[in-house]
Amino acid sequence: MEKVRPIAGRNVPRHVAIIMDGNNRWAKRRLLPGVAGHKAGVDAVRAVIEVCAEEGVEVLTLFAFSSENWQRPADEVGALMELFLTALRREARKLNENDISLRIIGDRERFHPELQIAMAEAEAMTAGSGRFVLQVAANYGGQWDILQATQRMAREVQAGQLGASEITPALFQSYLATGDLPLPDLCIRTGGERRISNFLLWQMAYAELYFSDLFWPDFKHEAMRAALADYSRRQRRFGKTGDQLETEVRAEC
Repeated sequence: MEKVRPIAGRNVPRHVAIIMDGNNRWAKRRLLPGVAGHKAGVDAVRAVIEVCAEEGVEVLTLFAFSSENWQRPADEVGALMELFLTALRREARKLNENDISLRIIGDRERFHPELQIAMAEAEAMTAGSGRFVLQVAANYGGQWDILQATQRMAREVQAGQLGASEITPALFQSYLATGDLPLPDLCIRTGGERRISNFLLWQMAYAELYFSDLFWPDFKHEAMRAALADYSRRQRRFGKTGDQLETEVRAEC
C-alpha cells in the first residue's frame, strides 16, 4: 500500500461519494474493448480506498452500476457482472484484513443469484470491520431509493405502525439505503461530465461537488488528494452567512 501524505489542514469529509465515470472512453482512446476500462478502473478504486482510509474518511460510496446501466450493450453488462463477481470474491478478504466494512446498496433482485450470494458473503465477511465503510451502489438510483423509502413508510402507515404526522425529514432519511450513515460531504465525478446522474439525490442536498476531467482509471492517489485538498479549502455554510459561521467558531474557542 502506498504511503499517503496527510492533507494540509485536516478538514476531511466524513463521507465521500464518487461517480466513477470514463472507463469506456479511457478504453476507446486506447483502441481497447470497454471492459478493459472497467478492469483498469479497479486500480483506481484501490488507490482511492487507500487515500480515504489513511485520511480518516468514515464512509466512501462508489457508484458502480446504476439502474440505467442495464440499457448498455448486453455483452458489456455481462462482462461487468463477471468483473463484479470476481472483484467481490478477490477483494473481500483484503478489505477485512484492512478493517474495512463493505456494504452494497441498491435493488439486488435483478442480479444473478450467484452474484447476490457473493454480495451477501462479502458483506458478512467484513461486517466486523470498523476502520471505515466502503459502500458500493449497484443497480442503484436516487429515484429508486426515494421511492422504496416512501413505499416502506406508506405500508407502515397503512398498518397503523406509523402516523403521517410523525414523518419528518430525519425519519424519512432513516428509511433510505444509507439511512444509518452520515450524509455525503463531498461528491466527486470523474470523466469531465458535470451532473450527478440520479446518484444519492436526497442525500446530496448539501454535498460539495468536485468534477475532474480525468477518466476514472487515471484517478489515482494524487487526484484523490487534490479533491480532498480542494474540499478542505471550502466553507460550508448550510444557508448561513460566512460572518455567522465565523462568529460561531469564535464562540466555541
